Amino acid sequence: MSKRMYKVGTVARIAKVTIRTLHHYDEIGLLTPSGRSDAGYRLYTDSDIERLQQIRFHRELGFALEEIRSVLDAPDFEARSALRLHRKRLAQRLRKTKALVALVDRMLRTPEGDKIMSAEAMFDGFRPEEYEAEAKERWGNTPAWQQAQRRTATYGPDDWRSIKAEGVAIVKELAARQSAGDAPESEAAMAAAEQHRQHIDRWFYACSPFMHAALAEMYIADARFAEYFDRHGEDLSSYVAAAICANAARL
Repeated sequence: MSKRMYKVGTVARIAKVTIRTLHHYDEIGLLTPSGRSDAGYRLYTDSDIERLQQIRFHRELGFALEEIRSVLDAPDFEARSALRLHRKRLAQRLRKTKALVALVDRMLRTPEGDKIMSAEAMFDGFRPEEYEAEAKERWGNTPAWQQAQRRTATYGPDDWRSIKAEGVAIVKELAARQSAGDAPESEAAMAAAEQHRQHIDRWFYACSPFMHAALAEMYIADARFAEYFDRHGEDLSSYVAAAICANAARL
């Protein structure tokens, strides 16, 4: 009996991921389809879909794609060790969620029309410790990390509000370009991508077009970044990454 085969579009719909994501997983060797049609299109088996389920599960827990590939392909994979790591990541997420719930509760207890709270208290629930530790482990020895640490150490609440407002405005502009049907390599989309690069360069660290393109890969490979962009538009992360790469090639 022949194996049941699924086209890439069907797999994307079943797994609630984008076709671009599946293509990326194939390109990096994380999820290689078991077959190809006569026309060269990717075809997936039930086993491939089971592997994709494991990938989605690990992504929800914050694993990087390279980590997932190592876990799934390791001959000595040990389930209890993975569970302990899962628990650690979930505990970090739970702490952040509790802090945000506490912040919302404080805001709801404040009568309407009154000053809500101090500027510092407004951001009490946003604790980046879990991401900061991971970022430091990945990039702590790089000049970009050290430059960002020096710059951000001098920022006050007004600076952070400006950074957030500027960043959101840029993402909304990119979403508007996508909604308008502008191709990622269009002048308008690349101009918005350049604004994004300059935002990083101005506030955090010197961000060359080459480095910006490297960041673009992370925006679609890391579910946390993809989720941020995709809140502003369907599969916006892929659009942003493509616009950044087009802008980098132009520069």
